[in-house]
Amino acid sequence: MCASTTMTEPEGERERERERGPRFTVGYALAPKKQNSFIRDSLVNLARSRGIDLVKIDPNRALADQGPFHCVLHKLYGPEWKKQLGEFRLRNPNAVIIDSPDAIERLHNRISMLQVVSELEIEPRSLTFGIPKQIVIYDKETLFDRQSWVALKFPVISKPLVADGSAKSHKMALVYNHDGLNKLKPPIVLQEFVNHGGVIFKVYVVGSHVQCVKRKSLPDVSASSSSTSGDAAVLPFSQVSNIATDKKAEEKYYEMMDLDDTKMPPQEFIEGIANGLRGALKLNLFNFDVIRDARESC
Repeated sequence: MCASTTMTEPEGERERERERGPRFTVGYALAPKKQNSFIRDSLVNLARSRGIDLVKIDPNRALADQGPFHCVLHKLYGPEWKKQLGEFRLRNPNAVIIDSPDAIERLHNRISMLQVVSELEIEPRSLTFGIPKQIVIYDKETLFDRQSWVALKFPVISKPLVADGSAKSHKMALVYNHDGLNKLKPPIVLQEFVNHGGVIFKVYVVGSHVQCVKRKSLPDVSASSSSTSGDAAVLPFSQVSNIATDKKAEEKYYEMMDLDDTKMPPQEFIEGIANGLRGALKLNLFNFDVIRDARESC
């Protein structure tokens, strides 16, 4: 006697999924702009093929009532969202939250986010790293007090003290001399500008995985720029990759520059910094920028 069985398409798909192994559901909560940038069909399909289902979290519903999620990946802020994450953790103690709101809050202040850098000890010791000289300016009086500037040399980059991901927190400026101070609004961080060959190294960290890529950055600044005056003494920008300089000069500068000619930093060195920051900041998903001082060789 010969018996045969048939399997419907849904049953067949479930059977194939069981053969592929366990599946994981990751809920993501992102601002609309970041969601449109990162959650592409190609990413969703790739994740699905690797056993990971990406599910959008509805910010208008209680997080604890959604899911179930093995992991919550988020980039939202505020006390209400922090409360929701706390309630979700209580109901789902085994779920992973990337990253802890307390750890993320440290990054909202440009001074506290960089404090750990000076404490890191990275191999090989033959290579050095650090942050450019900087000061915090809380009010206009200090801004125009030249005694506050003893430690810094122009040009400087002005950055809002608060770095909460808002459009305002990305409004920076390259200030060539004291004339440019009139356009600044404290509280701000003033950081000495370091010529770096117009190249910035973007380092992306996902757990223990570290990826470093090259990107075009601010052009080097010549000594003669310190003589600019009036409105030309300050150059606003929102990202180092789209600074609004003279377009013809900018195009000529970048035409002469070939990223392929730029030597990458040693991977061991970059991984050492990344892992040191990951441990000190207690973060699993973040990125940071590295520049190579044009006065130094690496």
